[in-house]
Amino acid sequence: MKLRRPIVLIGFMATGKSTVGRLIAARMGRMFIDLDAAVEEHAGMSVAEIFRQQGEPGFRTQESAALLKFLATENCVIATGGGAACHESNLQAMLTSGFVAALYANPAEVIRRVGKLSGRPLLDGADDPEAAAMRLLSQREPFYARAHARVDTVGRSPEQVAGDVITAFETHKES
Repeated sequence: MKLRRPIVLIGFMATGKSTVGRLIAARMGRMFIDLDAAVEEHAGMSVAEIFRQQGEPGFRTQESAALLKFLATENCVIATGGGAACHESNLQAMLTSGFVAALYANPAEVIRRVGKLSGRPLLDGADDPEAAAMRLLSQREPFYARAHARVDTVGRSPEQVAGDVITAFETHKES
């Protein structure tokens, strides 16, 4: 049954979770689920619009509900938003129900990937986006560090990262 468990990708924004998740799903013949896209579809509005209308707590409530629904799905790959794993109940559900891989990129690389106007509600409008990313990443890192595996994405192709996640999944021993 272990090999049917969901593979859950966590990590900071712009670490490649969606891109890598699609590659993993295609290679392994699994369904791909982008958690942010699922929340957007259910809410009928973008993540940014949910943040504007309901604030971060409103978004996180919807995100948690979607996550729990998809964690019950076998043979899938779930790409979460950057903050999904930073709530203890979400992280515990992920670690219990699936194999969790954290993708990593440093703040300078994140800003290079997303640009100054990222469309990311927690970065846009910051006087110093890199400093804002550094603060947010330092708050989230303790959650990401609890993943079953960690894969650095800097200077590596999405295909290489996907291969590392698949290898870690296939060799992971239940503790």
